[in-house]
Amino acid sequence: MTTDHGEPLAAACPATYPLLDPLAAVREPGDPTCDVYLTGTVFLDIIFTGLDSAPVRGTESWARGMGSSPGGVANMATALARLGLRTSLAAAFGDDMYGDYCRDALDRGEGIDLSLSRTVRGWHSPVTVSMAYEGERTMVSHGHEAPPPEEPAPECPPPARAAIASLVPGNREEWVAEAAGHGSLIFADVGWDDTGRWDPADLADLEHCEAFLPNAAEAMRYTRADCPRAAARALADKVPLAVVTLGAEGAYAVDGRTGETAEVPAIAVEALDPTGAGDVFVAGFVTGTLARWPLADRLAFAGLTAALSVQEFGGSLSAPGWVEIAAWWQHAKSYDDQDASALRRYAFLDRILPAAARPWPLRRAVPTIGFREG
Repeated sequence: MTTDHGEPLAAACPATYPLLDPLAAVREPGDPTCDVYLTGTVFLDIIFTGLDSAPVRGTESWARGMGSSPGGVANMATALARLGLRTSLAAAFGDDMYGDYCRDALDRGEGIDLSLSRTVRGWHSPVTVSMAYEGERTMVSHGHEAPPPEEPAPECPPPARAAIASLVPGNREEWVAEAAGHGSLIFADVGWDDTGRWDPADLADLEHCEAFLPNAAEAMRYTRADCPRAAARALADKVPLAVVTLGAEGAYAVDGRTGETAEVPAIAVEALDPTGAGDVFVAGFVTGTLARWPLADRLAFAGLTAALSVQEFGGSLSAPGWVEIAAWWQHAKSYDDQDASALRRYAFLDRILPAAARPWPLRRAVPTIGFREG
């Protein structure tokens, strides 16, 4: 298997590339073997990049780049695993070639525990086509609900330090309360409310959450606030940690227990594909929180991992590992292409980053899943 440039792509192998355990300092005997549990739908993502504009009806558009990778909940699962967290995913996989590819990429390629997942005979994998242009993206998806049991999550989720939930307005997920009751910290994001209600009461599962991480538009609509920072402060009355992403401006967080706030500007990068950047941000914030870093360090790390992810194709396989983070930091300290005051915010990386080289390159999105190895 090769990349767009004809270079060898790492064959599926155990995920040996995390060169450090970010939780080593806080692990104790008797801790759960799983760091983070999550559940959801895995898509096959097909990504077109290098488009000059959005496709126009009645015309044919050619993309200068293309990649394929697992998507949906796989974005966040892969980002967590590449940061060295022991990740367990409960999901349904089709028994088609798309499903086989996604399952292999997550299991053997990333070292994600799929023991709670299932393969559904005769069910075709959901697919998303994402078109990236001018820093934006347009997506078209197709799929059907998996046949019963429709929800792949077990009734009793496994013991874990944390769990990540994607809240659906008006729907309650019983596993969220179950996981929180067994001591898991729940980190939640939310999708767009197509009903237009934007009623905070529709997010009842927030009562079980440690952190809520909406974007600025979502936060302002749910709180009726006129700016995202005010929205974050209002959300901190409902959840211990309110984190609002501000797009090109960075992110803002409020700790509702202590009143502490933090704001970190975005890192300047040349974006190739923004698919999955929000998921990578959540994974970075979860990592920092479980490692017990200061709030501002968590926020900065989350923003950095998200920024590095948009420089590669694909939502899941664009997620950075520790070596990519270390390479960015060494470059940033050697060149003046970043704001000096912003870089001081990342001095904490010197205490945690590895110096060794990784034994295998990270798997990246490639134009087709049909290449044969060897």
